[in-house]
Amino acid sequence: MNVVFVLYDQMTALDIIGPYEVLAGHPQVRPCFAAAKAGGISCDNGLTLHADVGFEEVPSPELVIVPGSSRWGRALEDETLIAWLAATCPTAERTVSVCTGSTLLAKAGLLNGRPATTHWAARDDLAAYGAIVRTERVVVDQDVITCAGVSAGIDMALTLAADLWGEPTAKTIQLALEYDPRPPFDSGSPDKAAPETVATAKALLTGV
Repeated sequence: MNVVFVLYDQMTALDIIGPYEVLAGHPQVRPCFAAAKAGGISCDNGLTLHADVGFEEVPSPELVIVPGSSRWGRALEDETLIAWLAATCPTAERTVSVCTGSTLLAKAGLLNGRPATTHWAARDDLAAYGAIVRTERVVVDQDVITCAGVSAGIDMALTLAADLWGEPTAKTIQLALEYDPRPPFDSGSPDKAAPETVATAKALLTGV
């Protein structure tokens, strides 16, 4: 299975690394990191990832994984990325996004009238591009899977693994990763966090 992990400038590293760790160890997966051009890609918090190939060199992907960015407004202006998604994803067997990656799929015209989720701070942008916004952590709509912010990428990838290879395999991957989250605080969504915490996080994310 040719799996393309999409990279672009100022993306969020965990959005792609989480799903990679869940999926890439399976013997059926042939992973490829692709960007507008091969080479280093700077993430939004300074980490550099490496694109194996440019978009024009990508093998016909069966699965496309699109990360988000804390600077998703900037990513939405990346015409090369949006055009590649619009041309490539419809021929893939599955397309998945993490966090604000769904806004990129929506701008590429791939989510018109379809249910999808995203980071809570980007829901209005997702709706503006024609998606039916849902608030679940993972939303499966036929050949497209979207998930909420950053850490939800692991949940999404385990959901996908169960669909591809069966629940026992997905459970084995989860155990191998020791993915047993027990966060020290119950403030991981705007519905649970205190109003002042939501306001602070929103200001941080939107630059307001």
